[in-house]
Amino acid sequence: MGLVPEGGEGGGGLTGYIVHHLTHNTITVAGDAGFHLDSWAIALGLGLLACLWLWLYARKATSGVPGKGQAFVELVVEFVDSQVKDTFHGDRRFIAPLALTIFVWVVFMNAMDLLPLDIPNAAVQAVAGEEAAHHTYFRWVPTADVNTTFALSITVFLLIIFYSVKVKGGWGFIKELFTAPFHAHGLFGKIVLAVPNLFLNLVEYLSKPVSLGMRLFGNMYAGELVFMLIAGLFMSWVTFLPGVLFQSVWAIFHILIILLQAFIFMVLTVVYLAMAHEHH
Repeated sequence: MGLVPEGGEGGGGLTGYIVHHLTHNTITVAGDAGFHLDSWAIALGLGLLACLWLWLYARKATSGVPGKGQAFVELVVEFVDSQVKDTFHGDRRFIAPLALTIFVWVVFMNAMDLLPLDIPNAAVQAVAGEEAAHHTYFRWVPTADVNTTFALSITVFLLIIFYSVKVKGGWGFIKELFTAPFHAHGLFGKIVLAVPNLFLNLVEYLSKPVSLGMRLFGNMYAGELVFMLIAGLFMSWVTFLPGVLFQSVWAIFHILIILLQAFIFMVLTVVYLAMAHEHH
């Protein structure tokens, strides 16, 4: 969420304001490669906060009438478990906690978009002055960073490969790459179809992390950008109240996006892992 910028923070009007807020706090490593410290720190902190939140309520869980907080957590856990049960028909002892972790963590990271994005800069300016704030960059919506979303999706991809090999065996997994989805009974037919089968399987496997990562990143990046545009277009005191109104309307709608994108990421993860357990 964007506050009303005063004079286009850092100069350059609306463009300068947006560019400043779209710049990551980057540490250069291995030559020209950059490490986004802000995305990593916020994602790590929110992950630990999510784990602490779930652990505290799990530790206080009782068989009696639950309090509001415990009832809410139980509602979330039961909702995720029901989604896993409907999709995944194998042993859910690892898949269900994984789905719950993904859903809660992604919701926490997405929800950072509802906080005013000018807070980090305002804090730096209050402590170190305007010049320091001008050269300080900090984005605190980790899922609006493609590195974060691809880190999540690549982890899911590695789990897909792990379970495919675990369920089908190393040779069975490799064999399936060359013999499915097109099947042939004769040796000649199998040789002819081996290359098309391998190509289609590689496209299928590689498309999964790409679609997972890009869908989450695209929606959250667009939402963050809309908050900035609304803040920039209503930057004068005359348009302050309409700006607050538009920000509020978009924030309410954005809550749906935040929850929906976390749900989609969780469900697709479970679906892909269920597919990894299937034999063609």
